[in-house]
Amino acid sequence: MPSGQREGTVSIPLTPTRSDLYWRRIFNKYDKDNDGRISYVELKGIIESREYDHDLPDNVVDKIMSLADRDNSGYLDFAEFVEMMHNPDLKAVFGHFVARYIHSIIPHRGPVDTTVQSHSKSIFTYTDGTYEEEYSCWPPAICMILISIIEIVLFCYDASHGKTDATGPIAQIFIYNPHKRQEAWRFLTYMLVHVGVVHLLVNLLVQLFLGVPLEMVHRWWRVMLVYLAGVAAGSLATSLTDPKVYLAGASGGVYALVAAHIATIIMNWAEMEFAIIQLLVFLLLATVDIGTAVYDRYWRHLQQNIGYVAHLAGAVAGLLVGIGVLRNLEKRKWEKRLWWAAVVLYFSLMLIGVLANIFWKTHFQ
Repeated sequence: MPSGQREGTVSIPLTPTRSDLYWRRIFNKYDKDNDGRISYVELKGIIESREYDHDLPDNVVDKIMSLADRDNSGYLDFAEFVEMMHNPDLKAVFGHFVARYIHSIIPHRGPVDTTVQSHSKSIFTYTDGTYEEEYSCWPPAICMILISIIEIVLFCYDASHGKTDATGPIAQIFIYNPHKRQEAWRFLTYMLVHVGVVHLLVNLLVQLFLGVPLEMVHRWWRVMLVYLAGVAAGSLATSLTDPKVYLAGASGGVYALVAAHIATIIMNWAEMEFAIIQLLVFLLLATVDIGTAVYDRYWRHLQQNIGYVAHLAGAVAGLLVGIGVLRNLEKRKWEKRLWWAAVVLYFSLMLIGVLANIFWKTHFQ
């Protein structure tokens, strides 16, 4: 076998060329500890560098490392690095994620296929199904479970005093009371108060069913931000549209979780295996709920103690905050613009709601 060539790999010339110097410059840039090798951590650092538009999922980094690390040392030496950049099984994927740096020297010649091909068979794809691969049971998804437990305990405490209609001692402290708006905690804590067992059970089932899957991908703190954003938006919107209405229940947060699923479908459309089906399901649920509310109020003229404004505001907040804080597995330019629009719009609406509650005193008299 000729010197400088290994079986099943590309030829590496012994005499340095302009191309070798080019790759050496890249190699040295990301060999952070200057040991002449690129580790798994350093490889991931290349891909997740702020110089690039995209992030590469961990499972794809693992596959790239296993294919490029010919001697199974756990590191890439310079020869393996150059082979990786020229390897037909890796060049499309890896080149896709370092495109900005490479194309600053080598002009872009068109879009890169997102599926790596070898011997007419697909090795792996990092689009459809990538989102599903992000589901993880560790750390455990306990945020929605803990909130649900707190809601059950507080409801049982009031029930022990013979009050299940949001008039018990806990409810009196936590319920949103339009006459006690100066007690600012009520704009959030009303989510812990429920009117009857059915009201409690419905909210518990929906928030667990929708919240736990979100936590498994996006982690608890992101889901908590979405949930609380929906709760706060629900009470602020209700205070402005129905200034004399009391508010109880976690429906604002629940509808935020519904809309958060729509947000993550929008931001991870290419990475989801059944994105269109999931989107249609959530849109159908929202349409049925809104349609039922409009029909009951304007055609049947029913007077119901249901805070539909809180539902709608919670959903809007969940969509906007979901776009802002939930994980986006592959960032695109239009998604960055959408992110900024969602963040600015959410904070603008919340600021209007807060200022109106503080200064628009005649509205609440």
